[in-house]
Order: sequence, then C-alpha cells, then structure tokens
Amino acid sequence: MTNARPDPYGPLVATALEIPPIVSVDDHVIEPPDLWQRWLPIRFREDGPKVVRARWEMVPSGRQGYRLAPDGPFDASDFWVYGGFSAGIDVGMAAAGIPVDQQRGGPIGFDEMRPGCWRLADRLADMDANGVERSMCFPTFPRFCGQVFLEAVATRGEDSELALACVRAYNDWTVEEWAGESGGRLIPCIIVPLWDPQLAADEIRRNAARGVRAVTFSEMPQYLGLPSLYARDRHWDPFLEACDETSTVVCLHIGSASVSMRSADDAPAGANITLTAINSQFCMTDWLMSGAMARFPRLKLAFSESQVGWMPYHLQRMDVVWRKFHDSPVASLPPEMTEPPSAYVKGRLFGCVVEDDLGLRQRGLGVDQLTFESDYPHMDSSWPTTAQYAARVLAEAEYTQEEANKVLRENAIDLFDLPATLPD
Repeated sequence: MTNARPDPYGPLVATALEIPPIVSVDDHVIEPPDLWQRWLPIRFREDGPKVVRARWEMVPSGRQGYRLAPDGPFDASDFWVYGGFSAGIDVGMAAAGIPVDQQRGGPIGFDEMRPGCWRLADRLADMDANGVERSMCFPTFPRFCGQVFLEAVATRGEDSELALACVRAYNDWTVEEWAGESGGRLIPCIIVPLWDPQLAADEIRRNAARGVRAVTFSEMPQYLGLPSLYARDRHWDPFLEACDETSTVVCLHIGSASVSMRSADDAPAGANITLTAINSQFCMTDWLMSGAMARFPRLKLAFSESQVGWMPYHLQRMDVVWRKFHDSPVASLPPEMTEPPSAYVKGRLFGCVVEDDLGLRQRGLGVDQLTFESDYPHMDSSWPTTAQYAARVLAEAEYTQEEANKVLRENAIDLFDLPATLPD
C-alpha cells in the first residue's frame, strides 16, 4: 500500500507490506454518563457516580488544574461526582477529531466530544475508519486502574461496600455491554478493588470465568499509598496468584500511579509529556527485581502506552546489576531470583507502541513481544491514521509480512487469548 498523508517523520513510503486489520491493545473509553445508574444495584444508585452539569474555575494546582465551582467564571460543563470527589473530563482525554490548535485546558462536555468516545456504534465506526479491527479500552473516570474507588476508601474513608459495588458495576458494563455487544471487536479489561488484594483476586476469578483475560493495575502502587511489590509480607500475592492461575494479563498503563516523574516546575507541558514513559522504567524494575515474576512463572505483563525503545538497554542494565551483585548482601536481591532479570521476560513481558520509530526499528524485546495501539481518543493518539503510520514505519524498518502481522495483530490475539478471527 502507499501512504497518502503528509508525514511529520519523513517522506512518504511505498511498501509492498499489506497492513492487516489492527488489534489495538490500548485505547480508552469515556464512560457513558448513566453507567453506574444502570449497572449498580438499586440500593447504591443514589450514592453512586453520576454526571452533573456545572460551572467551573481554573486553579493554580491540583491534578486537573480546574474544578467544579457553582459560581465559577466558565460556562457549565459535565462533571462526575462521587462521594467527596468530583472531576471533569479533560479535553486531552477526549480529543479525537479536535484540531490541535483548538485543544485547550479544561473539561469537555458529552455534547462537545466525538460520539465515538462513549457510544458503542460510533466507536466501531471510528475503528473502521482507522483500520482497527479490535480494541482494548482502559477506563477514564475511575482513572487508568480504578484509583478513584481506592481513594474513596483509603483516603476519604467512604463506604467500601459502595466502592466495591462500583468496581463490579464497571466490570459488568465493560464485559456485558461495551465489549459484549460489540461482536467481539472490543476486548474487556477490568479494574479491581485495589484496597484489598483478596477482593482483587476474587474479582479476577469472577471475570476470568466469563472469558476476561486483562486487568489494569498500577505501574507503581506505592505512589497510591499501597504496599509495593517488594513488601515483605508479599501483600499482592493473592492478586498475583489469581492472575497467574487464570492467565489474566496484568496491564500496566502509564499514568496509573497518579504521579508522574516531572522536569522542572517551570518546564512547559510538552517537556513532561515527553517523559511519560519514565514511570514504565521504574515499573519494569519493580516487577523484575522484586521476584514476583520468579514466584509466579505463568504471569504475563503488558506495558501499555510505554513505548519500547528504552526496554533493551534497561533489561541489559538490570542483568549487569544482577550478575555483579546477586550474591552480595549489599544489593539485597530476593533469593528466588536465581536467574538474571531478562530470563523472566521471554514470552511474558510485552511492550506497546503508539509511535516509536526507534523501538520498532530495533524490534524492542523481539517481534514476538511487541504490540500496537492507537490510543484513541487521547490527544497523543495516532487516530485516524494509525494504519498509515504502521505502513510507513514498518516499511522503513524493513519488516517482513510475517513480522508485521505479529506486531499489528497476532501477538495481541495470542496474549489475550482472543479468537483468531471475528465471528460471522
């Protein structure tokens, strides 16, 4: 095929590669405003998450930089409210179709965003336009691994029974409606009650019984006030055991620690956007140096939106440290790590590419462990030219047709135990 769009990375390239229908392993859903009002048990609905229309104001600090304010200076927009928490939907989270020069800080209402952000039929149409056959979506209002419900319980001391019901309602919706009514085109990815690893394990098994093979988890739970993977009491083992037992892939999305490594306080936003994959390097270190991968030999990880160009060097560096110090009390490496970190990677640790020419050129962890994404509808998405980008970058990297099929499609199908083809 021949690319037919202006390309900021270089000249257009004609290639004999056939770009197969893409399986995108990282996209996002803006939850419909009535989700929890329809899927929560009736007794919880009054207190469950809901959308209100309200005026708002900018604030000098805070996660969003703005907040709901009844007397605020800006016209009303849509805000989620749940217990003591409220949040708008950032424009950057629902930027599909909005020209870059028209994107601005602040919330966006459902009536302003592209319907494919939250309506099933429109999402499938936008996937068609992008050459994407199947898509796995991460949450938005709960944040990337369900932090909103954790904070309700652990930070604000709110009703844990309600929070657990909200987690289950989200999962029921994504399994039965969002994915369940998509004809196999949307791949369910669940959240878990992060405040209780046994409840998290129960939720893994409940959903695995209905075919779910993906859960989103924090890249660094310690930043959420939770035990790390190094905890001496092996706090997370019930959750990890359930994932290991059910072949549920642990998806580690950038931003799922709610804290990102940043440059200088006065650095422009673009500088910090450039650094988003830094947390993934910390995350990979924790999983491989904690012994978790050694203790659970069937456990698989997906580094969602992490890019992959950094991975070969980082694995090499961990191996060097292990070889020099694994017998030294100074390094304090866990005794179950009887092999270098890279020994726990083959077939078990998967990278995900949005736009990473270098990573694709060097084949990252190897073509059997690379996956692809469009990141729809975020501002950093390659939509609606994901297939065109794939055609150019894979041609320039001299991929064979077999390699292209693996990265764009087959690896994701194998990883998440999906049917090879969609049902008729």
